[in-house]
Amino acid sequence: MTMSNSRTSSDKHAYDTAFLEDFATLSAFGATPGGGVERQAATAADGEQRAWLHQWLTARGFEVHYDGVGNQFGLFTFTPGAPYVLSGSHLDSQPLGGRYDGAYGVLASAHAAHRAVQRWNASDGTPRHNVAVVNWFNEEGSRFKPSMMGSAVFTGKLPAETALTTTDPSGTTVEAALREIGTIGDHPGPEVAAYAEIHIEQGRDLENSGTTIGLVGSTWAARKYQVVVRGEQSHTGSTIMADRRDALFGASLLVVAVRELAEQSTDTPLHTSVSEMTVLPNSPVVVAREVRMHVDLRSPDEALLDAAAKKLAESIPGIEERASVTIEQVQTHGWAVAPFPAAGVELAAQAADDLGLSHRTVMTIAGHDSVNMKDIAPSIMLFVPSVEGVSHNEGEFTQDRETCAGTDLLAEVLHRLMSGALDSSR
Repeated sequence: MTMSNSRTSSDKHAYDTAFLEDFATLSAFGATPGGGVERQAATAADGEQRAWLHQWLTARGFEVHYDGVGNQFGLFTFTPGAPYVLSGSHLDSQPLGGRYDGAYGVLASAHAAHRAVQRWNASDGTPRHNVAVVNWFNEEGSRFKPSMMGSAVFTGKLPAETALTTTDPSGTTVEAALREIGTIGDHPGPEVAAYAEIHIEQGRDLENSGTTIGLVGSTWAARKYQVVVRGEQSHTGSTIMADRRDALFGASLLVVAVRELAEQSTDTPLHTSVSEMTVLPNSPVVVAREVRMHVDLRSPDEALLDAAAKKLAESIPGIEERASVTIEQVQTHGWAVAPFPAAGVELAAQAADDLGLSHRTVMTIAGHDSVNMKDIAPSIMLFVPSVEGVSHNEGEFTQDRETCAGTDLLAEVLHRLMSGALDSSR
């Protein structure tokens, strides 16, 4: 029997109570009237929650550092020079976002890492690896694009200078925003032996099947595009219809074309969205001269995704002709269908069995920082259920018993990773 299984019910109650109280505190930062949060990357609310996490970690013996793009690390060192088992997610949110997306994973990682430290301190042994908690910068990509920015820089997929000079819609750079909230530094970040992340599912599979834990076995593929539709500015009243080069009309036709890709894919899932649109000049009496939009295509079948992208490209000339516009499409971000290490999935499954938690292997449709991290270190991704699959919405919710169960499992997983359980996968 593992030590975690030998805990008393009073221990379990104390752990759960502490976690839920801290989650309530965390949820107050940037709280919205609709029960969600508004704390986009490097805003004042983000700075406040980072300061709270900093204090929480240092009070429990972790050293807190920031790297050059604002990733926040809490390090607990048993053996100087040894690598770290890293666990975390992100605290930034979407506009009018939910309380759980990302924030649950950061707080669960902090509690799980602290429990793992306590467990090692109560034993006669010393872990092979140290443990660290991370709050990745700008995972959401709402204020600054692209998403998963902090982990992309950490894993070498995005140059730090590119990230730092990225601007938000008002022209503020990442670097200036991070300096404003005081969470930018020069720490290189820890050497990572293994990575673990827990997150709400943001879908309905776990809830529908009555399963407590999702073990992520692989990712869906994704393709993201920046599209610019260019027309000509003119008067909404006096310009005759035949002379109009309406960029918004052309953009609307493209929105429909994007949606129809998904509707036409009946055998294999294909998720398509136009998720952001900027209209210029956005005046009530002016035909739009330009529309900038973000197109998002995702599928578990890369061949289908490529075919959908090709079909979308083939639809553009017809839209250009019908609306008398020009359309420029550039892929800005994406990832392939890619597995998480089978050994990590098995480790998490065994830990869940030992804790009596139901589980199933799933794919992740959403992107997470683990999608970047799995390419540089053995990584484990865990899900807990989302009620009705609601996410990126103030109504986002996960039952307390399931957030607590996920934190219990993560604590067990971290303890095993600190023992070197995935070292052969490095």
